[in-house]
Amino acid sequence: MTMPTPQCPWRMQVHHIHQETPDVWTLSLLCHDYYPYRAGQYALVSIRNSADTLRAYTLSSTPGVSEYITLTVRRLENGAGSQWLTREVKRGDYLWLSDAQGEFTCDNQASDKLLLLAAGCGVTPVMSMRRWLAKYRPQTDVQVIFSVRSPQDVIFADEWQRYPVTLVAEQNATAGFVPGRLTPELLRAVPDLAERTVMTCGPAPYMEQVEEAVKSLGVTRFFKEKFFTPVAEAATSGLKFTRLQPAREFYAPVGSTLLEALESNKVPVNAACRAGVCGCCKTQIISGQYSVNSTMTLTPQEIADGFVLACSCRPESDLVLA
Repeated sequence: MTMPTPQCPWRMQVHHIHQETPDVWTLSLLCHDYYPYRAGQYALVSIRNSADTLRAYTLSSTPGVSEYITLTVRRLENGAGSQWLTREVKRGDYLWLSDAQGEFTCDNQASDKLLLLAAGCGVTPVMSMRRWLAKYRPQTDVQVIFSVRSPQDVIFADEWQRYPVTLVAEQNATAGFVPGRLTPELLRAVPDLAERTVMTCGPAPYMEQVEEAVKSLGVTRFFKEKFFTPVAEAATSGLKFTRLQPAREFYAPVGSTLLEALESNKVPVNAACRAGVCGCCKTQIISGQYSVNSTMTLTPQEIADGFVLACSCRPESDLVLA
């Protein structure tokens, strides 16, 4: 079996699949080689073992602790990756993964007091880090607040019984759950909040609210996972984009990345790592001014021909796209 793309050189076999919640599954993978990764990182997965469709998923397992490499995936209605992984992939099948990526990790945090805040599937790197801290830094004071839609949506429900956690349920809160959403009152109740390093992962609006709330309460060390990118409402003014094939015009605010401009206008684009690494979002610009901060997978000829990685490209004028 040859690898689908040089970006995904790691072949892993599905050992078993466990349903966590009504719409979330964990796939446990056997890697026959040593796969280096850090708690909280993610990998790109080659969907249907093709070179064209890569998707980023957190490695929800913990190095040195977990028996398997695990991916914990929420099934999305039109998700090319999540539908395949949660409906079609079976025990014994092979998946191809990239090297582990991402800087949302706790092993470089010197702090002896941490607050981990998660919502929904944002709990995947948080659980990875929570296990790591329990094993390698057991003296660390770790507080966790995990927000879910309802009690049946708690991912890793059995495992949370091992660690102190505040569970917040927006709907149908039962015993053991704080009803509603994360509030400044819940944050104020965390001992020594301002002294803690705060790390958060979840939907973009949740992370923005968390950032605003904890900073207003005196937190100075704050980190958030960045690969869940919000799709903003389409703009009606700003920089103008003219797409030649198929022909269409749309706008995005000055300061947006090209990927944000495409996604907010529902222009089809593949995006996996969103960090200028995987090459999925390669797009050709015919004319206009722009700056780029990564050309990692592009050849010199492609760069000369106006190809960019949309996630790493900031338009500086109106653009014409191929």
